[in-house]
Amino acid sequence: MTPRITSEFWVKAYLTRLRVMNIPAFLISRGDAAAGAVLVKINTLDGNAAAYQRSYDTDGKRIWVPLSEGTDAEVEDALNRQRKYDPDIWVIEVEDKQGRSLLDQDGLSG
Repeated sequence: MTPRITSEFWVKAYLTRLRVMNIPAFLISRGDAAAGAVLVKINTLDGNAAAYQRSYDTDGKRIWVPLSEGTDAEVEDALNRQRKYDPDIWVIEVEDKQGRSLLDQDGLSG
């Protein structure tokens, strides 16, 4: 069994990895430090965006799945609905014209 890390620890590590790669990212909403859900919004700076949430695949492995894709306004609406449903969520906004999130890299699935 893989040890679980806190949401706050994961968010700090993710923001550091993005910073090292010179990808601008901002903490939009701070959630529960221990177990708050984490959502990542990718803003491509052309009016479009996508938001992803952590989930599990059929083998119990953590994966990232789309929450919303479309215009920046549509994705913001989806994130606002999630905040109303769960005020303890973390929201990170990544701003990258190429749409890089690094979420597919090793170590960022958990």
